[in-house]
Amino acid sequence: MSDIESSRARDGSAARNLARRGFGAALLILSGAFFSACAILPGAATPTAVVPTVTLAPPTQTPPPLAAIVNGEYITLAEFEVEFAQHVAALEAAGTPVVEAEATELVLEDLVNQVLLSQGARESGYVLSSEELENRQAELSSQLGGAYLEWIANHGYTTGTFQAALKRSVEAAWMRDKIIAGVASTVEQVHVRQILAYNEIDARQVLERLQSGEDFDELAAQSDPVTRGELGWVSPGYLLDEAANQAVFALQAGEYSDVVTTIAGFHIFKVVERTTRPLAPDALLGAQEKALSAWLSEQMELADIVRILK
Repeated sequence: MSDIESSRARDGSAARNLARRGFGAALLILSGAFFSACAILPGAATPTAVVPTVTLAPPTQTPPPLAAIVNGEYITLAEFEVEFAQHVAALEAAGTPVVEAEATELVLEDLVNQVLLSQGARESGYVLSSEELENRQAELSSQLGGAYLEWIANHGYTTGTFQAALKRSVEAAWMRDKIIAGVASTVEQVHVRQILAYNEIDARQVLERLQSGEDFDELAAQSDPVTRGELGWVSPGYLLDEAANQAVFALQAGEYSDVVTTIAGFHIFKVVERTTRPLAPDALLGAQEKALSAWLSEQMELADIVRILK
């Protein structure tokens, strides 16, 4: 499968990271935090991982041991340790080797993202009422039955810190949903086929044959009898390579491109159709993930973040 074709199976790294922990997923299910485009996210669905509460220490008090400070809000070392333990347990259960430095960076990044999202929700005017928070907590308690308090304790929380974690989860989920709600579900797309060669000489020879009048679809079928060069409908930014994206959207229906070089090889693209249509579920999910990542990146640039844990 070419790099271009593999984009159709993309999940989004942000989504995979956000879905990796069972505790976070459980809270986000209750808060309606999964992306609408898939069953999870990772939805990548990519729900944002739930983290324990941020504690704002009074100025006159000595702060607790900290992992980071985000716009004045504390991420305590205790919070980090709980999330880190859950992350490591999930990796071990999946048989994935644990690299401590990588796990530390990933968990801390998710904690920071969680705080940024919850802050964004509050700045956007979202207020979670005590009644709604209690209802969500009661729903989880009902699902867990008599094991509710035991489940909380087993995941490293007290009743108070768990309630605070749930509050942050709901706020972050609200903000995420607000961000992805702005993603258009209907956009201009192109139906694309390609001829893929693995050296430029072959690709140029094919281009010369096309320019002499040979049929694109016949040459595509000769190049790849299985797929016949079919890439399907492509939305802006969906292909992994920017040069490929620019090439296909520069074409009108019936036109083919010059040779386009990507890490997968040497492509000649043809646009079969061009129209405005609804995004496929995986394309919509990809656009949502991209919007969420862009928002978080912008907030990272604007935020005052002090990473204490190294």
